[in-house]
Amino acid sequence: MRAGERIKEIRTRLGITTREVEAHSRTIADAESNDEFYISNAWLTQIENRESTPSIYKVYSLSVIYRTRFTDLLLLYGVDLEKIAKHELGTPLQRTHPVTLEVYDGQRAVRFPVRLDPGFRPEKTGLLARMVQVWGEVPIALIQHLDVRRNKYGYIGLDDLTLYPLLRPGSFVQIDDQQQRVETFAWRTELDRPIYFIELRDGYACSWCDVQGSELTVVPHALSPCAVRRFAYPREAEIVGRVTAVAMRLVDSPRAGRVQEGKLPNPSLRARIDG
Repeated sequence: MRAGERIKEIRTRLGITTREVEAHSRTIADAESNDEFYISNAWLTQIENRESTPSIYKVYSLSVIYRTRFTDLLLLYGVDLEKIAKHELGTPLQRTHPVTLEVYDGQRAVRFPVRLDPGFRPEKTGLLARMVQVWGEVPIALIQHLDVRRNKYGYIGLDDLTLYPLLRPGSFVQIDDQQQRVETFAWRTELDRPIYFIELRDGYACSWCDVQGSELTVVPHALSPCAVRRFAYPREAEIVGRVTAVAMRLVDSPRAGRVQEGKLPNPSLRARIDG
């Protein structure tokens, strides 16, 4: 069924005439002081009977008048907002930047483990499919509420080699924005050293850092080709929060493999990374 036919079906089921839609849309347009929300009788008839695509304003009015979710009407025209995150992954940016993992349709269900195998041992490495006994349909909104701390998330740009190879370009990091003070305790290994997500005047950085008085130093990994950077703190650099988790590939993808010959400072470092 065409999108226009579905629109007409919804209107007919509700017992609303095209004239009534016109009158209700005029109320919305007047309230918003924008005639783009107005849907004339002739225009609605054209949408229902021809291959015409309404503007976002008219889709909004229809969602209000038909008591139908805005996202459902967009789906009729092939626009699925839940695919935004998928397309963002397929169009990576070169600079490090924050990420918003937004759910547009909290009622949509996703496959989620609702019962684990009794023999599952969390301390052992294993396949997720073998740990789960029952998979069920769970609303996305419910999964959202499981993140009670409401962490922020960031993405490591494909050109950002600051903490390479500890954090590879293209990685996603979870940020606790309650931890904005640089810790100065003595760490035993580089894995224990706190990593921070930092907002700069012209972008972002994800790295180790030191603060001495009014100066913040972004400290790269020893094997990284990046240089140490210093900024006036907090005028030129602000700490968004501490990185608490990371999701990354262990093998560089063709698009994310930015460490090429000539980018590393010397052949010995290249050999150590390749090895």
